[in-house]
Amino acid sequence: MLSGQDSFYSFTVKAIDGSDYPLAQLEGKKVLVVNTASKCGLTPQYEDLEALYRKYKDKGLVIIGFPSNDFAGQEPGSDEEIAAFCTEKFEVSFPMMAKIAVKGEEQHPLYQWLTTMEENQLEDSKVAWNFQKYMIDEQGKLVGHISPRKKPHCKEILAWLESL
Repeated sequence: MLSGQDSFYSFTVKAIDGSDYPLAQLEGKKVLVVNTASKCGLTPQYEDLEALYRKYKDKGLVIIGFPSNDFAGQEPGSDEEIAAFCTEKFEVSFPMMAKIAVKGEEQHPLYQWLTTMEENQLEDSKVAWNFQKYMIDEQGKLVGHISPRKKPHCKEILAWLESL
């Protein structure tokens, strides 16, 4: 099922505090969308994501974390527990959204857009695991995705950020 949205900016998602978060407010910025989990072997990537965010946020980068319990039950907590974990353990200051499904029948419409070429006009992809990264340019276009095992400061992401 398609999301019916034609642009990254068409979506409004729920922030981890329950408020609406219109992605249109990010127009003109580079956005790194990451599905996250608190009990994963890749969870230490929160530290790398935060370092990347702090280095590039004043140059126009926004990182958005989407907690998901889709892989081996590695994000069992409530939004409140996830927010506390991210703040206390990793001092996360980039925007965190409410927990969603990133695959399967309950897949959030944003992730339908991110993973379906018919919608994003670039590629079909599957979310392979926690901490997969999707790169969105300043015009709201998907420019690619990065494997979960590649760290946030990998050469592909750094090359993408060089133009900031």
